[in-house]
Amino acid sequence: MTDTLFSSLKLPKPMLDNLADLGYKTMTPIQAQSLPHALDGKDLIAKAKTGSGKTAAFAIGLLLRIKQRDFGTQALILCPTRELSTQVAKELRRLARFQSNLKVVTLAVVSLSARRSAHWPTARTLSLVPLAVFRITCAKVP
Repeated sequence: MTDTLFSSLKLPKPMLDNLADLGYKTMTPIQAQSLPHALDGKDLIAKAKTGSGKTAAFAIGLLLRIKQRDFGTQALILCPTRELSTQVAKELRRLARFQSNLKVVTLAVVSLSARRSAHWPTARTLSLVPLAVFRITCAKVP
């Protein structure tokens, strides 16, 4: 892809406006290489340095697949640390400003008796650290 402007992608105008408001004008190399594939609905594996724009690279494609009328959880994002989970959730909320009523719930290192978030039943996107997945999964194995 030679054109690295976000406006060169087939994105809805509200999303493009939000990206411009957030200062996203030109795609980083990881975004330029991965977003066209993500927008085509293809799976991808990408690797890039910290601060290279990986969150936006996967979140833009993810947000476009959220169905506003489906009130169940529609996405699960795994992060290796609570800090990264918090950063990803914060950026996801910023990128999702063009959509109404989108909930992002972050769970980090939860015990089986931990209280659920008030948004849990209607969360459309969920950011979660793997330790919580491990603890929950292990409890279900006989």
